[in-house]
Amino acid sequence: MSDGKKGDQNSEAPFHVVHKLPAGDSPYVRAKHVQLVQKDPEAAIVLFWKAINAGDRVDSALKDMAVVMKQQDRAEEAIEAIRSFRDRCSKQAQESLDNVLIDLYKKCGRVEEQIELLKQKLRMINEGEAFNGKATKTARSHGKKFQVTIRQETSRILGNLGWAYMQQQNHKAAEAVYRKAQMIDPDANKACNLSLCLMNQSRHSEARLVLQQVLNAKLVGSDDPKSTKRAQELMAQLEQSQPRSTQFLAANERIEDASIIEGLDHSMMNQWSPLRSRRLPIFEEISQFRDQLAC
Repeated sequence: MSDGKKGDQNSEAPFHVVHKLPAGDSPYVRAKHVQLVQKDPEAAIVLFWKAINAGDRVDSALKDMAVVMKQQDRAEEAIEAIRSFRDRCSKQAQESLDNVLIDLYKKCGRVEEQIELLKQKLRMINEGEAFNGKATKTARSHGKKFQVTIRQETSRILGNLGWAYMQQQNHKAAEAVYRKAQMIDPDANKACNLSLCLMNQSRHSEARLVLQQVLNAKLVGSDDPKSTKRAQELMAQLEQSQPRSTQFLAANERIEDASIIEGLDHSMMNQWSPLRSRRLPIFEEISQFRDQLAC
């Protein structure tokens, strides 16, 4: 009986509720209908353009259009669209547009721009401008809402920054960033990336210690089969390798890297009320790494 009642309720629900569409018949609503119901992404992009030009829910229209463009392998166009029209969007929408832009830069292989935008987001956190000045924000994943803290967001952004440095083969900068992220909000995925940074620097014994934390289920996400499998694969690579003078090499590099880590702003671990008068030393530190590597 209960199933029948539920079915009756769904049949009586308005069309836009059933299909999770906004109500009305505006350009933006028509674009969402074409995207979600008719499943015609190219036609939806055209209608999102019309919604933006008409000033109809520009925040959502620009973001949705960029996401659909990315899905259609039109990421470069999506980047230009956001750059051209984000000044029409509200202040509240800028952070989510930055998140979309970072994904687009990543898809296009535009690593330098991705890094600069990630640094900008870290500056905003440090200056109290992230989350529109609030301590938490509501995020969505797979249709579910959840709360994200400043601590979690900082660690997430640092993790993305570390991965971007890895794409540049800048393993020392990536290591410093991953270590900072792990100090703030450790998890298994970033631990695997940190171990890979260490492996790329032939510091196998240190990489093994990091992976053991994942395999011994000592980190958040260690129970995720994907993280476990990846840690096992990296450990297998370590077992197959036979580095020369590993202990001597690791000891020398630890001394150098200790100065790198000490230069990072440890207040970020302990103080989570943003300080507008302070900058984030990690930017200067990473710039120094890059200068050193360029020499």
